Amino acid sequence: MIVEQPLFIANSYSKEHCVKSFAKAFNRCFADYQVILKPGAEEPFYQAPSASNRLAIIFSTKDYFSSALHEIAHWCIAGSKRRKQDDYGYWYEPDGRSEQQQALFYHVEAKPQALEWAFSLAAGIDFRLSLDNLDNQTSEEQQLLFRDKVYEQLVTYFKHGFPARSSKVIQLLSTLYRFNHPIQRPQKSSCLI
Repeated sequence: MIVEQPLFIANSYSKEHCVKSFAKAFNRCFADYQVILKPGAEEPFYQAPSASNRLAIIFSTKDYFSSALHEIAHWCIAGSKRRKQDDYGYWYEPDGRSEQQQALFYHVEAKPQALEWAFSLAAGIDFRLSLDNLDNQTSEEQQLLFRDKVYEQLVTYFKHGFPARSSKVIQLLSTLYRFNHPIQRPQKSSCLI
C-alpha cells in the first residue's frame, strides 16, 4: 500500500502548504461544480460565471494558503443566486470601518470563518481569526466576542453537520494533508487572534 505524503513547500521560516498544489487538487475535485481556484491575486475576489466564461473563479491572495481556505469557505456558504454575482453580491468596506460597520462584518463573517477553521483543522494548520480592519483597532473584548461567535458556529457544524460542499473540501484537505484522519472539534483557545 502506497501512502501519499502531505503536500508541503519549504520556505526560510517554516513548512507551509503549497497553495498551487492545493488549487490543482481543488480544481480536479470540484470540476463538476464549474468553479476553479486561482491563487496569486493581489486581492481576493469571486468572479461569477458569465456568458463568455462558464467557469466561476475563486481568486485567493498571493500564495497565502489561508486566503484560499477563506475564499473557498465563502463559496461553500453562498447560495445559487449569490454564486451568479461577482463577490456574491456583497459589499466590502475597506479599513477604517465604523463600529457599526465592523459589527456587521462580524455578523456576516461568523459562518465562513467557522468553515475556514474546520478547513484549517483538515489541513493541519493553525487558524487565525480575521478581523479585517487594520486601521481601526478593535478591543480585545470585541476580538474575543467575535472568536466566541465563530467558535459557536463551528460547534454547531460539528453537532449538526457541515454543508455539502464544505464537507467535500474537508475530505479533500484531510486526504491531502492528514492521511484521511477525520477532524475533531478543537479547543476555543486554539484560535489565533
